[in-house]
Amino acid sequence: MPLNIKKTVKQMVAEADSQIETMPLADVMKLHGQPGVTFIDIRDPRELWRDGTIPGAINVTRGMLEMWIDPESPYAKDYFQTGNKFIFFCAGAWRSALATKTAQDMGLTPVAHIEGGFGAWKKAGGPVEKVEPKK
Repeated sequence: MPLNIKKTVKQMVAEADSQIETMPLADVMKLHGQPGVTFIDIRDPRELWRDGTIPGAINVTRGMLEMWIDPESPYAKDYFQTGNKFIFFCAGAWRSALATKTAQDMGLTPVAHIEGGFGAWKKAGGPVEKVEPKK
């Protein structure tokens, strides 16, 4: 039985990218550590354990994003109510494009994601913090 996929992931990412802010890596690196800026790592925890993360980033997996942003949700996180600029990232900027679009659609502003994702950050020599599994 063939799948009746109406839109590919690649199309969804391209659509999201056309409606959100994608920040060049050089600009993002200048914002790292600045007050009023929160980095959101949406990768799976196993990716963080294996590859590390941007120092100070908050891990918010894609599966909980909407619940953690929504202030009316029982799972809401206070850091999404700060008025900070939120910079989302994943390994290669596909998941973060979708997450940024979702956050923007929910009314979270200002939001952006990192061009090239964490892979580009590491390749450019950005600082990386080791993440240990929680016991």
